[in-house]
This record gives sequence, C-alpha cells and structure tokens, in this order.
Amino acid sequence: MEKTIPKRIHIIGSIGSGKTTLAKTLSNQLNIPYYELDNVVWKRFDSGDTKRTEQERNEFLSSIVITENWIIEGVHHKWVSPCFKNADLILFLDTNFSTRRFRIIKRFLMQKIGIEKANYKPTLKILKDLYNYNTVFEHKSKPEIFDMLTSYNNKLVILKGNNEVKNYFN
Repeated sequence: MEKTIPKRIHIIGSIGSGKTTLAKTLSNQLNIPYYELDNVVWKRFDSGDTKRTEQERNEFLSSIVITENWIIEGVHHKWVSPCFKNADLILFLDTNFSTRRFRIIKRFLMQKIGIEKANYKPTLKILKDLYNYNTVFEHKSKPEIFDMLTSYNNKLVILKGNNEVKNYFN
C-alpha cells in the first residue's frame, strides 16, 4: 500500500533532535515550504532580534497554518495547538538525550567557526542555556507534549533516530 504524502507536517522535538534538518530535507523532497517556530516567535534583524507580542505571534502562526502546504518545526508546544489540529502528520523526534547534547555542542562549535549559520550570536551563555533547555525538555516538556498529543494519535509518529526518519519516508 502506498503512503499518502502529507501536505501539512508538524515536527516537534527537543533542541538537537534533528527537527530543522528533517524539515529542510522534507521541504526539498516534497516541495513544501518549511517554517521554524523560533522565527514565528522572533522578528530577525541584523541589529538584533525582537520578540513578537503574543498576538503578533499567534497571527503569524495562523497565517501559515491556513495555507495549503506547510512544514512547521519547533520545540514550542504550549501555543501551537492550531498546528497539531491542522497537521496531516505530526512527527515527534524522540532522539536520545546524550545524542542531543552532543549535537548542541557540535552546532555551537560549527557556528562559532562560521561553518553553520546561527539565528543568534553563539555565546557560552547561549550554549549553557541550550544545554539546560534540553534537560528541561527531557523531564518536563516531553511528558507535557505526549499528554497534549494523545488526541492526535491517529496522525502522530514517534521517531527515535535518523534511520527511523529516513525509513519512514522511503
């Protein structure tokens, strides 16, 4: 039986779980635009980022969600119920905790030496914050997200690693 290709995909997982990489890959393969939730929260300027108001953020998210095709990725979960509701497929990247820690450090180093683009200035404080967010995600956010997603089990796929991700779409 052939899989129906989803037109609206929400990818959720912790920092370093592979959300952005997967979103970019799927965007290219499926010819669907992808959006990072961090860029829904923040207005990006060369002079520095400005946080959108809750209303601006929600309006921006709504303007994306009402379109025919999208891939939305991010760690945010408390205000993204329109994404969950309207998604054809929800991918939860449940990557191993230590793998995510390694990727956070690797990304920091790549950004520091200019090999990888950053939405923010890679500082030691940011690295420490990302490391801490990863821990909070594992122990607090992840159980909250699983609880929120119980009513969407019919369109939820939990992927543990890169091989499962690759195999799901092949």
